[in-house]
Amino acid sequence: MAAIDAGELPCNASRRAGAASLLAIAAAVTLLHLLTNSGYGFHRDELQFLSDARHMDFGFVPYPPFTCAVERLGLELFGLSPVGLRLFSVLAQTAAVILTGLMAREVGGGRLAQFTAMLAVAFSPVPLFQGTEFQYSSFDLLWWVLTAFFTLRLLRTQNPRWWLGIGGAIGMGLETKYTICFIAVGLLLGLLVSPSRNLLWNRWFVSGVALALLIFLPNLIWQSRHGFITLHFLQYIHARDVRLGRGKDFWFKQFFVCSNIWAAPLWLAGIWLYLRHKRYRPLAMMYLFPALFFTATHAVFYYLAPAYPMLTAMGATGLAHWLASLRPLWRNTLAVFELLGLVGGSIVGIAMVIPFPAGWWFHDFGLKHNDALREEIGWNELVQTVAHIRDSLPAEQQAHLGITTGNYGEYGAIEILGRGYGLPEPIGTTNSEWLRGYPTTPPTTLIVLGLGAGEANAIFTGCRLAGHNGNSAGVRNEESQYHPDIFVCGPPRKPWAELWREHQTFG
Repeated sequence: MAAIDAGELPCNASRRAGAASLLAIAAAVTLLHLLTNSGYGFHRDELQFLSDARHMDFGFVPYPPFTCAVERLGLELFGLSPVGLRLFSVLAQTAAVILTGLMAREVGGGRLAQFTAMLAVAFSPVPLFQGTEFQYSSFDLLWWVLTAFFTLRLLRTQNPRWWLGIGGAIGMGLETKYTICFIAVGLLLGLLVSPSRNLLWNRWFVSGVALALLIFLPNLIWQSRHGFITLHFLQYIHARDVRLGRGKDFWFKQFFVCSNIWAAPLWLAGIWLYLRHKRYRPLAMMYLFPALFFTATHAVFYYLAPAYPMLTAMGATGLAHWLASLRPLWRNTLAVFELLGLVGGSIVGIAMVIPFPAGWWFHDFGLKHNDALREEIGWNELVQTVAHIRDSLPAEQQAHLGITTGNYGEYGAIEILGRGYGLPEPIGTTNSEWLRGYPTTPPTTLIVLGLGAGEANAIFTGCRLAGHNGNSAGVRNEESQYHPDIFVCGPPRKPWAELWREHQTFG
């Protein structure tokens, strides 16, 4: 990879080079998701986003408002279609893959570099997963990659106007998931230790910062009005994840989950090449600072996943330049070897991540190895069971009925899917549910989800077991394992106002 040295990176690749590869891989990614995204039901996280989308605000307890705003639009356009609602995530992932190819071209990569970089990113497990569900991480990936692309343009052209693009991308990132601030800090640190530090502290830099803050301002105001409740949420979630050991395999999963294992040589080379090239050194810091911070704080592995496309783009370019220096036999042999490895790794990623319907290839393999797929099963059956319990109650109890939930998946299922059964709005205390409060005329009969018998009897009066929460597929997931019982109870033992003060929960 010595072809890329500390001098000016070659950027003489034709703008048409790799166009067919860009379109082919983008089309393949899009088609794969469109064909399979109806294989299961909604994930519990998706149900939370859909629920919050029905209560649009400038902020929510677990996250900023962008993802919910997109899903509110999706609800208006597609209704409760998994394929339609997940289309926005598919488009975000596809855009991130295309931008990866454009970044490879930006640093001098031709067809082989662009194709290799896009293939490596498109079918790595985490980026591939981002197109299977609508999660804030799907759009977070796009904003990180877009920030990196604009940064490359800034550094290559030395045109400070690109600060407006960077500011816009970071601002949208802050409205999606707050972790983008770590790549922003890495960029600033990288500029301070590179010859491009002259790009700081000019009117375009100030304008970019102002644009980012302007985009973020509505959520910042919401946070200030709610006592910066998300900070308390994040502290709780981080402590929980550390307690459960979710950060233990952080680096193992960087190689095997955040990226295709065959792409590891590419992104490792990308770090080295960015560090070696003084002008592009900030891109290395945009990875190294978040990586060191997340490692030190025992963060969950996928927080760093959006940083790999920019590294892979440079590494693929370095590989292509190195191969060009070899004899044709070695060049072709090694190129085929790397591409076959990426294809093999892609097949494994597809088998683990894609929600293939029953009877399709890899259905059982994915269900066995992917926790997220198991959490997409059983929600319709849960709602049907609750509706059946409701219908079995006397008319006077049905007239004053409430449904309480123990987690946001149950809450979202009752609110979103329960509308088709005429179920009342749920009552919950998790995340933003707590801010919505309880009915002004409190119910006297309650169907209670998500609690064990001891908890239900401690909070409510006269509880009896009324049904079970499971799924006909016999899949063991959070609901069937940990919340199998459904109770019918009388009013709470304490006044609703006092109960509400004591039961704000995060999850």
